[in-house]
Amino acid sequence: MKKIELGKSGLEVPAIALGCMSMNKRTKAEAEKVITNAIENGVNFFDHADIYGKGVSEEIFAHAFPSEVRREDIIIQSKTGIRDGYYDFSKEHIITSAEDSLRRLKTDYLDVFLLHRPDALMEPEEVAEAFSELHKSGKVRHFGVSNHNSMQIELLQKYMKQDIVTNQLQLSVTDSGMMNQGLYVNTLYEQASDRDGSILDYSRLNDITIQAWSPFRHGFFEGLFVDNEDYPALNTELQQLADKYNVNKSAIAVAWILRHPAKIQTIIGTMTPSRLTNIVEASNVELTRQEWYKLWQTAGNKLL
Repeated sequence: MKKIELGKSGLEVPAIALGCMSMNKRTKAEAEKVITNAIENGVNFFDHADIYGKGVSEEIFAHAFPSEVRREDIIIQSKTGIRDGYYDFSKEHIITSAEDSLRRLKTDYLDVFLLHRPDALMEPEEVAEAFSELHKSGKVRHFGVSNHNSMQIELLQKYMKQDIVTNQLQLSVTDSGMMNQGLYVNTLYEQASDRDGSILDYSRLNDITIQAWSPFRHGFFEGLFVDNEDYPALNTELQQLADKYNVNKSAIAVAWILRHPAKIQTIIGTMTPSRLTNIVEASNVELTRQEWYKLWQTAGNKLL
């Protein structure tokens, strides 16, 4: 498994992580197989959130965690901020949420803790205080955000003593807006629109690792593009590359993300061990420039 450093944290993490959003739909025995298989494949990074299964995903993960695996040999990340009908980055909620996740996960610390979606009422001073308390107590070692733009990160970082090490963002070959704006710069095409404050370049300049979520979906949870008849050209190209590299199409979709020099980490949400085993083969695939651009074009983009 290819390894990268998570931001400036010093943490060496796998290029592919397991997203545990759907673990609440698995039994303890099923979840244990998922976790064990992930670790055997070099995927020792597990992404959680307090909202996943309303906390049940974290609980099942803890109950199913293999007794022979040491806590220090895995990396656990969780997120906070989404509540029923509103977002909440208050100091009280951040600390309570972190402590609740620790309790559910049956662990003394989180390796990484993220703010899930931007809170319009965020007071960065409060966030900074919460993070400092969690860090000083040893309950959280590193901090990050999810779905934030560059100026929102700048505002937070102004008050924080710790570095923001990661930003989890939607990214796939069909939803590549953060890359498109650079490729269409100085044009009137819609793809040139800067919707995130040049987050890709900003992250590279500031050593923030982007974590790609929904690497197989098009739109906002609108469905999968792999084996989707609405994407015939893309699937033909995915299959040709899968045959060339002796992997499956999903692995090629992840390899497209991993090929970018920003050293993006990809979050895979499957709860099927055999599927993860096949997808992690992406770590061994190095697409050529021509192949990377061909995939991007067959996803519906035009090279100027």
